[in-house]
Amino acid sequence: MDRVTDVPQTPAQPTDPARANDYDGFAEAYAADNENNIQNAYYERPAMVALAGDVTGRRILDAGCGAGPLSAALRDRGADVTGIDASAGMLALARRRLGDDADLRVVDLSDPLPFDDGAFDDVVASLVLHYLEDWGPTLAEMRRVLRPGGRLIASVQHPFVDYAIQDPRPDYFATTSYSDEFTFGGQPVQLRFWRRPLHAMTDAFSAAGFRLRTISEPQPDPAARELFPDEFHALSTRIGFLFFVLEAPLRP
Repeated sequence: MDRVTDVPQTPAQPTDPARANDYDGFAEAYAADNENNIQNAYYERPAMVALAGDVTGRRILDAGCGAGPLSAALRDRGADVTGIDASAGMLALARRRLGDDADLRVVDLSDPLPFDDGAFDDVVASLVLHYLEDWGPTLAEMRRVLRPGGRLIASVQHPFVDYAIQDPRPDYFATTSYSDEFTFGGQPVQLRFWRRPLHAMTDAFSAAGFRLRTISEPQPDPAARELFPDEFHALSTRIGFLFFVLEAPLRP
């Protein structure tokens, strides 16, 4: 549920946990921005859809679905999508988009998932894992609810960006938190993230029982070139997000 709009150039600031990541407080403004900006609408979301490929008839869990744009894109391509998010306000917007019959549930990804073992063919986690300090329990739950041979498709803030843009630069090999201030609909919003090195990400995937199939640093949708000429050039020549496709191995 995050975006890297204009990469912050200011030092990371201390965060009041009660104030950070309160999506209920800015759901409408965030969703409106997410709908059409270049980072989400013309870069991250198309990349997730492309990595998912043919999803006709597949049962997909959209973990951290926000207002539901990725859920809608996957459903339009024939998937049976269930969406979960910690923000009731964001889920209300998702229900407005997807309809009253959509399977949408308030679930914190730090908690056990309310689904049976092997309930899904795919889990998509779009820009959500970097909100978590400890990936272990969440990945274990995602692995549990996937059928053997199922996939986890995830996007995160690129660890090299997280290292390079902070001043003073932290220890790259440490897992640390930082916060930045964004503006949505004229409203200042503080978001808090956890950064970790690339090897810590891949180690966490392996520890949860996943096999890495793809690691991707895609280009933005060419359609954005005329709509956002300056941002398109920056996004197509610099590090942005990092994408993974992981597989839950078949049981012996």
